[in-house]
Amino acid sequence: MAPHSFWKGYLKLSLVTCPVAMTPVVTESEKVRFHTLNRATGHRIESRFVDAETGEPVEEEVEVKGYQRGENDFVVLEDEELEAVALESTRTIDIEMFVPSESVGWIWYDHPHYLTPDDPVGEEAFSVIRDAMTATGTVGISRLVLYRRERAVLLEPKGRGIVVWTLRYGDEVRDAEPYFADLKAGKPDAKLMPLMKTLIEERVKPWSPEMASDPVQERLVEIIAAKKKGRKPPKAKPAAEKPDNVVSIMDALRRSIASEEKTKRR
Repeated sequence: MAPHSFWKGYLKLSLVTCPVAMTPVVTESEKVRFHTLNRATGHRIESRFVDAETGEPVEEEVEVKGYQRGENDFVVLEDEELEAVALESTRTIDIEMFVPSESVGWIWYDHPHYLTPDDPVGEEAFSVIRDAMTATGTVGISRLVLYRRERAVLLEPKGRGIVVWTLRYGDEVRDAEPYFADLKAGKPDAKLMPLMKTLIEERVKPWSPEMASDPVQERLVEIIAAKKKGRKPPKAKPAAEKPDNVVSIMDALRRSIASEEKTKRR
């Protein structure tokens, strides 16, 4: 059975349309979550919105969005006005254009979502759009209202499905030039390159999701499990030693390679 989807709508390319469902690729459901408690009573602490001037609690039905245009001066926007923006893209992914797949830099990619057909009748239309993008080496660009904002999205064919990436807004991405402009353009010492390549090659492994594991999460699970059983949590591992301040890169590389070989022999 397919996982529950959080969005349903339509995928459209010109006159070709099919119903689709979308689910975020990333989940935090397995993360350890904490509540803030009153130590004295053991009760949960509740967060509430209060009026910044009077200090009185504010009920949800009288909360509104406001854009500040001056000191203590706001333009109020009602929910109906906010919802009226970009209504066409709330339920339809209308592919407006295609670009070469390699032309979109990684820095623009934001959140990924799995897109699948939501009706057996629409599977053929979905498949032909997906396979045509694969055959032409392109990805689709569209717009969609997600997370209460209209966003540019990128559609990337992936196996039997499509991955929809929300793209970062243009004003969110800083230009790299000011940060890298002062770096020296000269090449490093040619003698260093073979040693660095050897060090890299010694560490090459096939990619595994375990490489992106969360040791803090694992440690928290251990502590919680111990406390549930009334035991003392396991002691924390000692902090890693600070790296030596090696001046010679050549010496550092040689020592690193020697250490890697010693570890392998063990």
